[in-house]
Amino acid sequence: MTNHSRRRRPLLPIIGLLLLLLLSSISATPYHQHHLEKEEEDSPITRFQGYLRINTVHPNPDYASAVSFLKSQALSIGLQTKTLEFARSKPLLLLTWPGSDPSLPSILLNSHLDSVPVEPSKWLHPPFSAYRSPDGKIFARGAQDDKCIAMQYLEAIRNLRAQNFQPTRTIHISYVPDEEIGGLDGAAKFAASKEFADLNVGFMLDEGQASTGDEFRVFYADRSPWSLIIKAFGMPGHGSRLYDNSAMENLMKSVEIITKFRESLFDVVKAGKAANSEVISVNPVYLKAGIPSPTGFVMNMQPSEAEAGFDVRLPPTADPDLVKIRIAEEWAPAIRNMTYQIIEKGPIRDYMGRPLMTLTNDSNPWWSIFKQAITEAGGKLAKPEILASTTDARYMRQMGIPALGFSPMTNTPILLHDHNEFLKDTIYLRGIKVYESLISSLSSFVRASA
Repeated sequence: MTNHSRRRRPLLPIIGLLLLLLLSSISATPYHQHHLEKEEEDSPITRFQGYLRINTVHPNPDYASAVSFLKSQALSIGLQTKTLEFARSKPLLLLTWPGSDPSLPSILLNSHLDSVPVEPSKWLHPPFSAYRSPDGKIFARGAQDDKCIAMQYLEAIRNLRAQNFQPTRTIHISYVPDEEIGGLDGAAKFAASKEFADLNVGFMLDEGQASTGDEFRVFYADRSPWSLIIKAFGMPGHGSRLYDNSAMENLMKSVEIITKFRESLFDVVKAGKAANSEVISVNPVYLKAGIPSPTGFVMNMQPSEAEAGFDVRLPPTADPDLVKIRIAEEWAPAIRNMTYQIIEKGPIRDYMGRPLMTLTNDSNPWWSIFKQAITEAGGKLAKPEILASTTDARYMRQMGIPALGFSPMTNTPILLHDHNEFLKDTIYLRGIKVYESLISSLSSFVRASA
């Protein structure tokens, strides 16, 4: 018995040590897990996901929740906040980081709150879940257009403040409603307001688009959208009769002329002589004619009216007056019993009658600063482009303010307004660093003439 006891005694300290280690690991694990969870809760990625989970799609965007979220983020990094409202239930959030020299024109960073509708059944993941896949893709409506830049602005400023950076120029960030439906109750009214004039904006950054390659895309102008409605009139008649100038005949002649014009410019694009955004585009969007019946349409009666609608986009290099002459004389001439209506959705020229373009050469000091900041961030710029669609930047360009469209997304498929819109976490995080470089460089520029 004594011999057995002697053999067992060395095991007792070992067992005790194992129990002590086990108890230590159990007691430490909850704290460690909490610490990791706290880190994850406070990360740039989870904050981005939090914003993406707010449903701001039309026709009923939850602007209130979006503004509340962004305001809380802004207050957490010491920014001044102000909520404006130029149309009922359509708030505009304005954030400010005062510069050391408020007499200098300020920098404006813009983003829109709203998003386009979704078809959830056609998504791999729920469009407001902000699901993050194992390979880092964050799926959500707005991931590219343009909730990414909304949060990247804030994250870049968070980092700059942590580095004790002090801007010379005041920096403003605007979060505007209704961009996706024209911006008339958002950026348009904001740009025309006293509140905007008081900001003394000298330069603006707005949204751009993703690049499928490794170069960042930058946009110096937008195409201006028109809605063109053409109506044709003629005598009604039996379906068996042949006669000139029926409503349908007149409309089809116009459609044929417009189609030939469209093809001539499309051929230029297909030949590589111009980009899609550099030419006038005219696309038919609806045709309306005929006499309705319970089973469809009356098939033995020629209608007295026919109508067609077109989406027209004009680059800033196009002369809108010449396009209007073409419409009046060729596409919808009164001599063929035709009328037309042009709905101009936004400005065509600036307050001095100049094309809405921002110069991208060394005569524009803001362009030089922008280019240098991208280089310092380790990025490369593609050739500056005209955006094929439109953004809120046009309202600022109308005021004579230089504005560039830019979203720091490289090696990313263009998925704005598409199913399964996503942005990779690594691309998002890199974009924050790019904005750090841009914000610090632009706000430190002090040349008196700027």
